[in-house]
Amino acid sequence: MNFGDVLVVEDDDDLRRVLRQGLCEEGFTVTIARTGAEALALAESGSHDLIVLDIGLPDADGRDVCQALRSRGTDVPVLFLTASDAATDRVSGFGVGGDDYLTKPFEFAELVARLQALARRSNLDRRASVGDLRLDPVSHRVSTSVGEAELTPTEFRLLGALAARPGEAVRRREMVSAAWPSGAIVHDNTLDVYLARLRKKIAAVESTASIQTVRGVGYRLE
Repeated sequence: MNFGDVLVVEDDDDLRRVLRQGLCEEGFTVTIARTGAEALALAESGSHDLIVLDIGLPDADGRDVCQALRSRGTDVPVLFLTASDAATDRVSGFGVGGDDYLTKPFEFAELVARLQALARRSNLDRRASVGDLRLDPVSHRVSTSVGEAELTPTEFRLLGALAARPGEAVRRREMVSAAWPSGAIVHDNTLDVYLARLRKKIAAVESTASIQTVRGVGYRLE
């Protein structure tokens, strides 16, 4: 049985070889990427059914790559691989649009079972991309056909959390978890300051998208 095409994004040579061989033996077709930039290029040019994405990539945080994919309308289920078992890492992974999470080292049979489950659920409804915004997790820039603006890592993650769920109200605590994955204590006015900066940068690139305040809840990108 063919469970579909898996894009494996992993920079460790040994683990990458094991994943390729093992997943092929289990009935998956495997495409390999070593960096976040390669992952974005392959995800846009290919038709993958699943993505296995290492958080610790050499050129970008895997969570930022996931946000960029979601902002571009990629609805492929993403399973994160990470060396950390911290609860804050798990929460932040789900907060940026991830579907599952596996800590290294892991049992290969568990990875296969999780991917098979994601493949069966891959028809779940996801949102489309937002207007003309494009996020680049390597350079931490947001761009449109008009221009581009540099973002700080925190700004990038905040915008990515909104772009992953366009038209949907994202609660403040969810945005804090995505933007400050270390679990830092963030005051309400700090989040508001960052959102004000993001609004200015989105306006500067003349995007058709805008950040709306949802009173008592959080924010929405539409």
